[in-house]
Amino acid sequence: MDRTYNFNPGPAALPLEVLEQGRDSFIEFAGQGMSLMEMSHRSKPVEGMIAETERLLLELIGLGDAGYRVLFMSGGASAQFALLAMNLLEAGKAGRYVLSGSFSEKAYEEALTVGAAEVLASGKETGWARLPNLEAALTGLTEENTAYVHVTTNNTIEGSQFKTFPDTGGIPLIGDMTSDMLSREIDWKRFALFYAGAQKNLGPAGVTAVVIREDLLAASAKAKVPAIFRYATYASNNSLYNTPPVHSIYMMKLMLEWTKRQGGVAAMEARSAEKAALLYEAIDGSGGFYGGIVEKPDRSAMNATWRLPDESLEKAFVQEAQAEGFAGLAGHRSVGGIRASIYNGVPVEACRALAAFMHDFRKRRG
Repeated sequence: MDRTYNFNPGPAALPLEVLEQGRDSFIEFAGQGMSLMEMSHRSKPVEGMIAETERLLLELIGLGDAGYRVLFMSGGASAQFALLAMNLLEAGKAGRYVLSGSFSEKAYEEALTVGAAEVLASGKETGWARLPNLEAALTGLTEENTAYVHVTTNNTIEGSQFKTFPDTGGIPLIGDMTSDMLSREIDWKRFALFYAGAQKNLGPAGVTAVVIREDLLAASAKAKVPAIFRYATYASNNSLYNTPPVHSIYMMKLMLEWTKRQGGVAAMEARSAEKAALLYEAIDGSGGFYGGIVEKPDRSAMNATWRLPDESLEKAFVQEAQAEGFAGLAGHRSVGGIRASIYNGVPVEACRALAAFMHDFRKRRG
């Protein structure tokens, strides 16, 4: 079977090896004579599978013995925009939001429906082309007036990515890592909580991983919200308070095992750098035919974005690319242009092929 070069932003590319493993266990799982999707989530095989998925994720990011838990939840990152505020906002304190793109703005707007939320810093005035300065933004914050600081670590739509993260002291730092979790090594312990919809680097859509420090679970237990919305509920029930998206969690487990076999997060980071370099070199070496949307220091290694001289050329680029076996290259409807999402499941060969297509298209159309 000829595989399409899949640059979709999410749901995104999964390694063929992982898909084949999922297929082979689709009908029968763990010698139980039935599919995993048919089994009780209270059964020992399912409980064990979910516990192993949590263990694997914490192992890959080096937090296995650091006082963190993994919660498997539904609703994607969009649900976390609300749940975060519902669980952690306290009277007399505000959630502080760093606005660096469309999704960070949505997170802030959702928090406003729950309680006090304020913009700590914003890159909107640059059209999201430049990231705000995190270190400078923290000046004057105290534990007494700040419930948490929220940052979207990678901006899927715009194509920007924070490279470093500040020490926020006693103020919990929260990260929406939906589009770059497991793509690079960072100081994970700087974050009190981070979350990711699985459909980028972790697996298929349907499950969200929330990695939370145990002291925040204690705060969540006191939140005056329904039990189904409390982080503490999921932790005390090992993500089995209600029926979880079992098969999506299983596919995440397979993806985590694949990541470990590749060499872990360090290997993913090196591979991401190689893939991103191929595309950015094609952009920067085009003599202005391709123009990057984000300023160079802030470019993402997960979502490369660029423009062509006019919209008609952009449409032609997408159409011709699709005819050549490239999928998912149209930019988000809110910004236009071209976007190549190069998550962990996208092989280097796909980026090499796309760079070659870019060179050829420029020669023919430039």
